[in-house]
Amino acid sequence: MSTIVSSAGMVELAAGNELVIEFKDVELGFDQHLVLRGVSFVLHRGETKILFGVAGSGKSLILKLALGLLKPDAGTITVFGQEVSSMREEDLFELRRRIGIVFQESALFDSLTVEENVGFRLIEEHTPPEEIRQRVEEALSFVELQHTMEKYPAQLSGGMRRRVAIARAIITHPEIVLYDSPTGGLDPITSTTIVELLVKQRDVFQTASLMVTHRLQDGFAMATHTYDKASNHMVPASAEVNTNTSFLILRDGKVIFDGTAHELRGTDDEYIKEYIS
Repeated sequence: MSTIVSSAGMVELAAGNELVIEFKDVELGFDQHLVLRGVSFVLHRGETKILFGVAGSGKSLILKLALGLLKPDAGTITVFGQEVSSMREEDLFELRRRIGIVFQESALFDSLTVEENVGFRLIEEHTPPEEIRQRVEEALSFVELQHTMEKYPAQLSGGMRRRVAIARAIITHPEIVLYDSPTGGLDPITSTTIVELLVKQRDVFQTASLMVTHRLQDGFAMATHTYDKASNHMVPASAEVNTNTSFLILRDGKVIFDGTAHELRGTDDEYIKEYIS
């Protein structure tokens, strides 16, 4: 990988050419209704791809297909060079260990403390307790919630629960993170906090990610900002800095746009122009 230096002086790694996810002509239907119609796209290592589209366009289904939770009716889905639709369940389990997931509802266990929630996967893998504690502290420090270790989810705000979910997703140092509406249901200020964490995760760890969102401003913020280590906030990226963030827009089960923020703003497609307005 090559390096670039951000306008804030931070050295960043440019995304590599290695494909981590590839969809080829993927179709999926339910009850004789085709939801995804020939969907094709690629995700490279270190790249973030934002998935836009009206409700029911199949965005969240793409995440489930990438995890092997659903099988396509046609087409192929390759993750880390492996065709997931033909993999055995035990092999899928190993593949999923390399992927982090953040759901809109956070999906935390109410009966477990924050520490236990964040370290849950490590506990299941029989990681030594002292290592679990250290890695939980590191993950919670990353999302600035190290003081919540002994609290339970019910004692946290919605935004804090979402940040705990991010800590749980990144504790295994995944190569891909899948975000399903990570700012859904949150107020604008809290949403900005979450987006800043996603930018930080992208730029610090060069993690590839797919992010489903209904909030256009979140996608554009990620595409136009980089993480500034000095201030621990995202800052506007200069024109020469590649944020490694692109957009995928679905309509009626088909991909109608796949490109950068600059290309999206310059589109001549009337539907897309109205959608992003």
